[in-house]
Amino acid sequence: MFTEVIQETQASHRKTSVQQLLSLVTLSILALTIFVGKAHAQIVGDLDVDVPFQFHAGNSKLPAGKYRIHMLDNSDLMLMEISSADGSTSALFEVQPTEASSAPAQSELIFNKYGNRYFLAKLFDEGNQRGNQVVESRYEKRISQENKFAEQQHVSARRGGQQGM
Repeated sequence: MFTEVIQETQASHRKTSVQQLLSLVTLSILALTIFVGKAHAQIVGDLDVDVPFQFHAGNSKLPAGKYRIHMLDNSDLMLMEISSADGSTSALFEVQPTEASSAPAQSELIFNKYGNRYFLAKLFDEGNQRGNQVVESRYEKRISQENKFAEQQHVSARRGGQQGM
């Protein structure tokens, strides 16, 4: 009788272990699916762009010029850096995933324009509907409330290292 109780306990323990293992595998697959979706929502590598006007990126005001933009390592896909081509100017800004109605034919930056002020708003990679939206700064929120009408300005970008920058 004592042996039967031990065998039943061992059988029950094996069932519990198998159930826990299946739960762990299921959760792992779910986590990988979410991670892959999140990874597609980012700009991969560098984007080079020549911005023809002064603009704001996050909380920073930057002069017109040539820039390189990339996702900051270890930022959980939430922080990007923009640096001038000569290295004299750089800024960090927060982003979140966004999606365009259709995939752009070329990489591009989209700016919100209020009067004569430009704010970096979105970044998209060529052929990818998913991109990054810049989190609005307090300054942009204030300007957008004062100027109800905003235009959008699209500026073409290139993958880092391509000719033409």
